[in-house]
Amino acid sequence: MSQFEFKILSSHDHELISLITNWYHEEWKIPLDKSFAKIKSLLSDETQLQVVMTIDSVPIATGGIYHHVGLLDHQPKFKIHKHWLGLVYTIPEMRRNGYGALLCEQLEFLAKQRRFSELYLFSDTAVDLYARLDWEKVEMVPLGSRLVTVMKKIMNE
Repeated sequence: MSQFEFKILSSHDHELISLITNWYHEEWKIPLDKSFAKIKSLLSDETQLQVVMTIDSVPIATGGIYHHVGLLDHQPKFKIHKHWLGLVYTIPEMRRNGYGALLCEQLEFLAKQRRFSELYLFSDTAVDLYARLDWEKVEMVPLGSRLVTVMKKIMNE
């Protein structure tokens, strides 16, 4: 039986931070230095976090809770919301096995522990997944050439 674990990154996790920045670059073309700077900056902030999911100690997925996501640069009206679940990534060979959902549930659990009242996210590729996880659709908005769905989830105790 495989053993899966969740790890909240710390500033000492240099190899994992490098791995995540490479994943984000490969998947979404986010510049390595931009991802690295974002992850490093949130590691000293209790209200933001980056989590890595491992199976048998091998990293397979990551995601986080952030104050700033790319959508806010294009849709400033959403800046009133402080906690954004985002950059949820699973390595291609492990997709469609439920790991993304498990990771999101862990991030939600951590948000509740930190007493965040609500989380927001935006997606154009995983809206059905988030709907299954009881996220509520707020609005569809343009983001560059894409139309994304902004969603929210109230963090009940």
